[in-house]
Amino acid sequence: QVQLVESGGGSVQAGGSLRLSCAASGRTFSSYAMGWFRQAPGKDREFVAAITRWSGGRTTHADSVKGRFTISRDNAKNTVYLQMNSLKPEDTAVYYCADKMDYSGSYFDGARDYNYWGQGTQVTVSS
Repeated sequence: QVQLVESGGGSVQAGGSLRLSCAASGRTFSSYAMGWFRQAPGKDREFVAAITRWSGGRTTHADSVKGRFTISRDNAKNTVYLQMNSLKPEDTAVYYCADKMDYSGSYFDGARDYNYWGQGTQVTVSS
């Protein structure tokens, strides 16, 4: 059974850090590009970061998080990470990971590109 399970969310004060993890099962993890998205109450889901299918693969980050957040993956552990530093109240949202089968070595920043989503993990940043 295919599963993406996020963890690592929580409540933190502005300026703090969190590391989100997304553990994948039921598929060949290295065949999938991965992405992180977030959705705040009353807002559309927005792109946060993406990585190609390789460990140490190419990455891209939304301008709003560039320099503060870093996506990475460990294919030996079937896990993708989102290191979040210098958190701001506007980072408060439910964070989702998603995957897309890809053999081209690309990353993807559109929600519609992705095929399977996790259940999300809440991140709350207080001022």
